[in-house]
Amino acid sequence: MGFTEVARQAWRMFLRDWRAGELHLLLVALLLAVGALSSVGFLSDRMQGGLERDARQMLAADLVVRSDAPLAPEFTRQAQADGLSTAVIANFPSMASATGEGGVGGQIAASRLSSLKAVSDGYPLRGRVRVAPDAGANTPDAPADGIPAPGTVWVDAALLDALHVKPGESIRVGNRTLRIAAVITREMDRGYGFGSLAPRVMMRFDELPSTGLVQFGSRITYRLLVAGSDTQVGKFAAWARPAAEQARGVHLESLEDGQPQVRQTLDRAERFLSLVALLAAVLAAVAVGIASRRYSERHLDACAVMRCLGLPRRALRGMVTLEFIGLGLIGGVLGVALGYAAHWVLLAQLGDVIPAGLPAPTWRPAAFGLASALVMLLGFALPPLLPLSEVAPLHVLRRDVVGGARRQGWLAYGASALAFGALLLFAARDLRLGAMVAGGFVVGAIVFGVLAWLAIRGLAAWARSTGGAGGAMGGIGWRYAVAGLRRRGLGSALQVVALGLGLMALLLLAVTRNDLVAGWQHSSPPDAPNRFVIDIQPGQDAPVLKQLHAAGLPDVQLSPMIRARLTAINDTPVTGESYTEERARRLAEREFNLSYTSALPDGNRVTAGQWYGETDKPQISMEEGIAKTLGLKLGDVLRFEVTGQTIDAPITSLRKLDWGSMRVNFFVVMPPAALRDFPMTWITSFHLEPQQQGIADALVRQFPNVTVIDTGALLAQIQQILSQVIDAVQALFLFTLAAGVLVLYAALAGTRDERMRESGILRALGASSRQLRDVHLAELVTVGALAGLLAALGAGALGWALARYVFEFALTFNPWLPVLGIGAGVLCALIGGWSGLRAVLRQSAVRTLRDV
Repeated sequence: MGFTEVARQAWRMFLRDWRAGELHLLLVALLLAVGALSSVGFLSDRMQGGLERDARQMLAADLVVRSDAPLAPEFTRQAQADGLSTAVIANFPSMASATGEGGVGGQIAASRLSSLKAVSDGYPLRGRVRVAPDAGANTPDAPADGIPAPGTVWVDAALLDALHVKPGESIRVGNRTLRIAAVITREMDRGYGFGSLAPRVMMRFDELPSTGLVQFGSRITYRLLVAGSDTQVGKFAAWARPAAEQARGVHLESLEDGQPQVRQTLDRAERFLSLVALLAAVLAAVAVGIASRRYSERHLDACAVMRCLGLPRRALRGMVTLEFIGLGLIGGVLGVALGYAAHWVLLAQLGDVIPAGLPAPTWRPAAFGLASALVMLLGFALPPLLPLSEVAPLHVLRRDVVGGARRQGWLAYGASALAFGALLLFAARDLRLGAMVAGGFVVGAIVFGVLAWLAIRGLAAWARSTGGAGGAMGGIGWRYAVAGLRRRGLGSALQVVALGLGLMALLLLAVTRNDLVAGWQHSSPPDAPNRFVIDIQPGQDAPVLKQLHAAGLPDVQLSPMIRARLTAINDTPVTGESYTEERARRLAEREFNLSYTSALPDGNRVTAGQWYGETDKPQISMEEGIAKTLGLKLGDVLRFEVTGQTIDAPITSLRKLDWGSMRVNFFVVMPPAALRDFPMTWITSFHLEPQQQGIADALVRQFPNVTVIDTGALLAQIQQILSQVIDAVQALFLFTLAAGVLVLYAALAGTRDERMRESGILRALGASSRQLRDVHLAELVTVGALAGLLAALGAGALGWALARYVFEFALTFNPWLPVLGIGAGVLCALIGGWSGLRAVLRQSAVRTLRDV
């Protein structure tokens, strides 16, 4: 039998099985799995394409030298000697204040935290900043010609709203009054760090000194931008990398890095979405396996007849394989189309989290979708289908004779597991994430499965002992339903597990996340500080304190802050390369904020060692978390460098800080005698009600160099961004819930023949249609209630663990969570299972017994 004839017969089998409804469940499972995977694939592909397309624009250069202090002039001289174009930018948080019209004699009306960016001529070296004459929605923007003119600034539209000013009016930045010349609509190199949350103010670099903001302790990040040919950039990079390694706080950002903050943010969002998609794919694969097993059982007789008529095993195997390859291609194409439509929903949900104007997707997500459909279908369908090609002709006469496919079946299951594992790893793009998904799914499924199995056995024992009469939940319907679930113990547990996992994910996001947010908000007292004032210079501490006390804030205190670098531990030099963990590397490279006090700060608790108290001897009390990250212990001697001066001191105590209090806290504190003579600034925090904003505005008016950080506004922005990501994940979890319902339907459909036989026997024994309906209704309600209860308990446990071990606050259990979970589980079970059981109820007893 040639390939053409095998293919023709496979097509006939496909059409026959499609009309009979044998392939519908498999196709829906493929749609869900491929749709979930390809939706994230399309989103990831477009984000990656945007990063590759805009990498130079996101740096505003080909290479960037970044430093937290003014760069040595050798870097600029070397770049210019190599024939490169250069520009300099400085970025730091600062207050911007509104003035009257034109800024002449106007009184300051409001002040807000802004992200100040000073740029030199030539900026940006790659790409263009786009600006508009005003903030109107219908106002067209255009590429900016150069940088702001002398005496002017460009600002974000958000700052106009916050200060109630318009283009053409003036704002005050430090000691300077500058006119708003344009509104920034697009700034590719902005980044996604803390400073980017505040609205932008862009000014000229040569006018920065006149603002009076560049003082000791100012948190300014300097960047040298360079651009040129790849050869020129490579030559400069070869010189700059060793020079940067020798200079503390100097780093290179290259084209391969893109914008590190942006790439890190997008990578995390992509991995989180991939995790959800993989869960949906795993559940859909389970549905494929269940449906394929039922397909195999229902086609054994037909295949045995074809074997009796002389059809070779090879031809039969080819027919079945080609039929499923065709189904896989159809499901893959439709699933890719569904994923492409779903990725637009994800884009809309993510909103401001990802860059705008992403390029069109490439062919890779579509190819991956088709490949995943074939791998999933053949991988999970092949083992149950092997008995079809190995069925013995004698099966026509003796049902107990099937064939010898046991060994090949185990080999096929092993190959399927490897293939699907490779698919998960490829989709996750991360070995650890893929392993966590597979391991977490297995562990969660085992726990849920054991609990479901024990619950079903307990219900069965309780039903036998209590009995009852009448009703779906109180008599014969209830007893037969629980007895049936117990007979099909493994299959029943699988139904509960599949539906429970999907529901648990949605409950965790839809309900428990609100409890987490509420618990986090309540973890801080109502009068917790919501304003931080930094950059208070020496000599300003007493006047600032006096003004705040006079304004009705008598409890405000100032804390000294000394910026220092950790240079050695036990006389061993410390650099970022000394650590492998990313956070430890960042801590070793950054500057520490030291402070001094003799009294243990409020909200601090000594967990190891002893508080030093009143002493003139240099000692260190360190926060326990940062000590663990850096591998420090009591007795270690640390060396800090402050403006060229060094101080050595041992660690004599470790402290646990109450970060929820929102007070000023320091990782490292010492006795006053150890640090009093070093250069310092002052910092404080206090609570303001909305109607007291004028206190902060007056402080900025009197001391233009200080920066007031409104933590409430910043946390609101962060919460908005997190809500957008959670909404996107929640939308994707609909695939997971649908896959769980599909597994329930597949499990019910897989036992449909057995249920039909049971119903026929019950009808023959006198059971009415109403009693049979009660049995099946009670079974669905039981499965849904168990799945919903387990999902609610699982979501509550995960929420508690997140609150306790990640966010470190107490979470009150929501008493409505089990009720909501049970209700949602029953509803999903009825939707997924009732339509599949109607055929059981319609079939007559005579037909059922004849088939038996």
